[in-house]
Amino acid sequence: MFKRRHFLAGMLTLALVLGIAQVSQSQNQTLTIYSGRQEALIGPLIKRAEQELGLNIRVRYGDTAELAIAIIEEGRNSPADIFFAQDAGALGALQKAGRTRAIPAQIISRVDSRFRSPNNHWVGITGRARVLAYNTRQVNRNELPNSISELTQPKWRGRVGWAPTNGSFQSFVTAMRLVEGDAKTMQWLQAMRNNGVVVYRNNTTIVEAVGRGEVDIGLVNNYYLYRFLADDPNFPVAHHYTRGDAGSLINIAGVAILDTARNAQDAQRFIQFLLTNNAQNFFARETKEYPLVEGIPAPERQLSIEQINPPRIDLANLADLQGTMVLLQRAGVL
Repeated sequence: MFKRRHFLAGMLTLALVLGIAQVSQSQNQTLTIYSGRQEALIGPLIKRAEQELGLNIRVRYGDTAELAIAIIEEGRNSPADIFFAQDAGALGALQKAGRTRAIPAQIISRVDSRFRSPNNHWVGITGRARVLAYNTRQVNRNELPNSISELTQPKWRGRVGWAPTNGSFQSFVTAMRLVEGDAKTMQWLQAMRNNGVVVYRNNTTIVEAVGRGEVDIGLVNNYYLYRFLADDPNFPVAHHYTRGDAGSLINIAGVAILDTARNAQDAQRFIQFLLTNNAQNFFARETKEYPLVEGIPAPERQLSIEQINPPRIDLANLADLQGTMVLLQRAGVL
């Protein structure tokens, strides 16, 4: 009897030790995110997710396209559980490469179907509108163009700025190819070049130039202006939206769970967290991006997505960046 009790006590102790080890291993499990979004934009929210979800989150920050390539090159050895991309094109590219897995529909159904994968392999977290930023001291509102095609008119010669090496501009050109076709997009690019469009490094430098009066209009994303207005409420720049063409594209920043994810359950919990009302309001308030969960209001002083009337395209098709790069080079823009 004594031996039996001793044996049972030993087995109980072993089971307890193994159970504690399993719990400890679960608690110490790390969720790894490859993020094309800057740490300044999402770092505070990730820290909040760690606290609220009890997760240990490790983030590798970098350029969205470069991280997508890294994931493909790493293959089955990739440590990433989640890819947080700056645009839909990169998410679509990874999906086409077979590197993503389906996210449960009940998690992503809060997002309008326009801004998520048709088969649930990625979901938009925030939206970013293409806008025309214009100098309010040099341009009358009633002379602003209704479409981006009007920017090739002689009256806009040398008065428009763009950033052709910037990823958001290239996504915009890809959208134009989907809406207008390659031939018309090529004609527009060449006409803009011939009309003296001024080249800048990125969206920020364009908005700075518009504010200085160096150019009158800049093709940018919606949220850059508000960083300048925070420092100077009288900064002389406002937004104008074209209607129904690629100039009013709503692209997304979104996430996918990778096929190699070792921590898929916590990856799903993290996505649920990003789609909570609190997280969506954080983006609207802090980064001035559009919440994509239905019912959450647009950022202050910005038109709603419905008011903008963006072109209806499958955002996953923005993945053809290579075709856009070839077109930009043929047009003499790059």
